[in-house]
Amino acid sequence: MAFDAFFLKAVLEEIRPVIVGARVEKIHQPSRDTVLVQLRCENGREKLLFAPNPAAPRLHLTKATPENPDQPPMFCMLLRKHLSGARLAAISQMPMERMAEFVFDCTDEMGYPVQKKLVAELMGKTCNLYLLDPEGRIIDCLRRIGLDESSRRAALPGLMYQKPEAITKKDPLSLNKEDYVNLLSCPGADVLADRLMDTLGGLSPLVCREAALFAAGDTDARISGMQIQPAAERLAEFFRKHLENPTPCYYPQPDGTPKQFAFCPIEQYGLCKQAASFCQLMDEYYIVRDKKDAMRQKSQSVKKTVTNLISRISRKLSIQKNELVATYDRERLRQLGDIVTANLHKITKGQTLLQAEDFYDENMKIIDIPLSVLLSPQQNAAKFYKDYTRMKNAEKELTRQLELGQQELSYLQSVLEELTRAETEAELEEIRQELQAGGYIRGDTGKKRMKQAKSQPMRFESTDGYPIYVGRNNRQNEELTFRLARKDDLWLHAQKVHGSHVIISCGGTAPPDDTVTQAAQLAAYYAESSGGQNIPVDVTPVKQVKKTPGAKPGMVIYHTYKTVIVNPYKEIVVDELNAEKK
Repeated sequence: MAFDAFFLKAVLEEIRPVIVGARVEKIHQPSRDTVLVQLRCENGREKLLFAPNPAAPRLHLTKATPENPDQPPMFCMLLRKHLSGARLAAISQMPMERMAEFVFDCTDEMGYPVQKKLVAELMGKTCNLYLLDPEGRIIDCLRRIGLDESSRRAALPGLMYQKPEAITKKDPLSLNKEDYVNLLSCPGADVLADRLMDTLGGLSPLVCREAALFAAGDTDARISGMQIQPAAERLAEFFRKHLENPTPCYYPQPDGTPKQFAFCPIEQYGLCKQAASFCQLMDEYYIVRDKKDAMRQKSQSVKKTVTNLISRISRKLSIQKNELVATYDRERLRQLGDIVTANLHKITKGQTLLQAEDFYDENMKIIDIPLSVLLSPQQNAAKFYKDYTRMKNAEKELTRQLELGQQELSYLQSVLEELTRAETEAELEEIRQELQAGGYIRGDTGKKRMKQAKSQPMRFESTDGYPIYVGRNNRQNEELTFRLARKDDLWLHAQKVHGSHVIISCGGTAPPDDTVTQAAQLAAYYAESSGGQNIPVDVTPVKQVKKTPGAKPGMVIYHTYKTVIVNPYKEIVVDELNAEKK
């Protein structure tokens, strides 16, 4: 991503005509590093998001409505006290720096008009949000920095606010072709992108690589091997064009969401798209990212439990397999019992070894058979028969235990796959309840958990108009297959891997091949093998799918089916089906 000073400048230029003059209605702080200011503008309400997060600093208008804590943090309450009802008078930015200043017209405790400032610093580790009084004194800030941490720029209530040191690098907006010739001719880094980073201010590495690609045809182009004059002209053209007329561009992921963004086209990765606005681009990038991060954090403990259970069962299965292999040699125990029985007359009590002919060997070799001094000759013979019987019974029990263990391992692996695909708190809660019902995790004794609305299977519609339903987890798969679907509907599942149950609601009619292919693409995409190609997907009527008594949720068997081979490309599925998740 490239949230640099010039990207921030483009965002501020976009939001300035929309929110300057607006009144502050509400202020929320949904997380430690996020402050949301709701503004009443001329044409409606807008939400201004401040995120001085060192890992992902940003500032933009947003449509998102994050969940707020029950008790607002102290900094949020302070902002409400000073800025509620205030009018946003002006927005400015420090040149070539990711720092924005918002000036609000307020009233003091005596009712006199005053101006207070909200300053957002979005520079890496020093990210912060300051509330300043009319004299520029810090009322408070999001992150307090003591004098022992930074004597030059301490951040404590009552101290005067100190602006960051001015950027000493050159402003690319002020340079012409001759300046770029001098830039390329002076001593410095030989890689063009590195030279631009070292010399020009306010730019991200991503944009510098794009400039190098535009000027020299390669992101890793070296100055020592290029013609200075043409490269300088191309650099001047690149920065003049994109700094004066920035455009919200992004490189998309396979699912269409932004993976990288900048204020200029991103050609170094291939396909580049343009968003409708800078704020919309930021929303699309960070909403998906924040949602995934939040779900990853919420599901971490459950994932750890399931992963540990899978490891434990895998170790247990390995031990049982070795024990099962050992039972295959039990026939020799019966043979030794026969040999001891045939030679009882040669054995005396207290004897530790019997040397006798092995009449099961064609050469009748003499073998040594160990005996127990604590047992009589007859008891020694009986012990071999007893060990033989024990091994025979062990084979049956170990075979049964291995089958049950494999089923349990397969079930837990499917749950782990579901946790990876869970997108909402409701889906995660359903998986947690499923594990609690199975006795894998403890219930929340004495702790009330917020009641979640029951999630529904995903619903799509094929190009031929047939509804297609996709289960999100094991419980939903079971309900979809055995309760919601009709017996004459079609059932699909990726072959021999964990994945979602897919139902084509066709009511006994034969759906067109295109519909079956599209449903199979969904089954392949929402399966463990979704990252591959040419995935086999089994198709059969719902009436052919049976649930084994006592099996885990979502575990089914079927014998009559046909198989189709598809590629699980998400963009193909979404484009063809015009999917709408419900």
